[in-house]
Amino acid sequence: MRAAGIDQWLYPTPRGLFCAPAGVYIDPAQPVERAIITHGHSDHARPGHGAVLATAETVEIMKVRLGEEAAGRFETTALGVATSIGGVIVRLVPAGHVLGSAQVVLEWNGQRAVVSGDYKRCPDPTCAAFEPIPCDVFVTEATFALPVFRHEVAASEIGRLLASMRRNPERAHLVGAYGLGKCQRVIRLARDAGYDAPIYLHGAHIAITELYQRLGIALGDIRPAADAKPADLAGALVIGPPSAIADRWSRRFPDPVTAFASGWMRIKGRVRQSGVELPLVISDHADWPELIDTIIETGAEDIWVTHGRDDALVYELTRRGLKARALALVGFDDEGE
Repeated sequence: MRAAGIDQWLYPTPRGLFCAPAGVYIDPAQPVERAIITHGHSDHARPGHGAVLATAETVEIMKVRLGEEAAGRFETTALGVATSIGGVIVRLVPAGHVLGSAQVVLEWNGQRAVVSGDYKRCPDPTCAAFEPIPCDVFVTEATFALPVFRHEVAASEIGRLLASMRRNPERAHLVGAYGLGKCQRVIRLARDAGYDAPIYLHGAHIAITELYQRLGIALGDIRPAADAKPADLAGALVIGPPSAIADRWSRRFPDPVTAFASGWMRIKGRVRQSGVELPLVISDHADWPELIDTIIETGAEDIWVTHGRDDALVYELTRRGLKARALALVGFDDEGE
C-alpha cells in the first residue's frame, strides 16, 4: 500500500483531524459544520456541530450525555456500510472501546486511511470487537503506550473483586469506574462470573446504564444506591464515579472496601494516589503489546499517533523500521479510563 500524499487530503487543523475532499472533521475539538464521531466519550463527542455521523449507539449516547439538541442533525450508519461523502468512501468498523465505538475508514484516490479513535483488543461483552483493517495510514491512540502497561485479564480482576466480597460479606465494595463503558463492563463481567445479586449505582451512572439495557446489553438487577436501605448495602457491590469514592457520598457506607477499575492501576504511584484498597487493572484501551500488534496487523506504511504517550510509541515503531509521527491534535484525554 502507499501512504504518500494522504496528508494532502487528511490532516490536523486547530479544530481537529480534517478530511478535505469530504469536508468532514473526525472527533473535532470545536464546533464544525460536519463531524464524524468515533464514540461517546466527552473528549471525542462534543456538542455544537451542524451535522454528526456516527453509529446509532453513539448517537443515543450523545443525546443522553449532551442533550437531544447536541447537534443540528444526527445521521446514523451501521457498522461496515460504505457511503460516499464528497467522493470519499466512508465506513465505520468496530473499535472495541465502548458500546457504539467505531474506527473511521476513509478511501480516496486509491488510498485508505483508518482513524481508529480509542480502541482495545481484549474481549468485552458490552461492545463489538475491534476489527483490523488493512490500510496505508493508521491513526492510533497512545493512552497506554509504554512497555510497563500490560493489562490483566479483566475476568481475573473481577474474580479478585468477587473473592474479596466473599471474604468480607459484611462490607460494601465501592468500585470507582467511569460512567460510559467501564461501569457497564464491570457489571457485565460480574454477571458473567455468576454474581446475580442487585448491583447499586451512583446517580451519575444510572442514565447511561439504563441506555445500555435499552440497547440490548443485559446487565441484570440494577438499582440506585440512593434508594437503598443501609441493610441492603451491607456486602453489596456499588459502582460510582472515581471521584465519588473519595467524597462524602461514600461516607454512607460503613467500613467499605474501596476499589478503582482502570488501566492506571498498573502503576503503584497511581494506586497510592487513588487511596483505594483494591486496585483493579481493567482498561478499555489497548496496552503496549496490543498497540504494537495492531499497528503491524494493519500493514500501514505510515502511522500517525494522536494522543497519549506518543513519543514512546513513535520511537518504538521507528526502531522497528516503520514510519511514524505524532499528530498535533488537542483536546483528548483519558475520560474513558
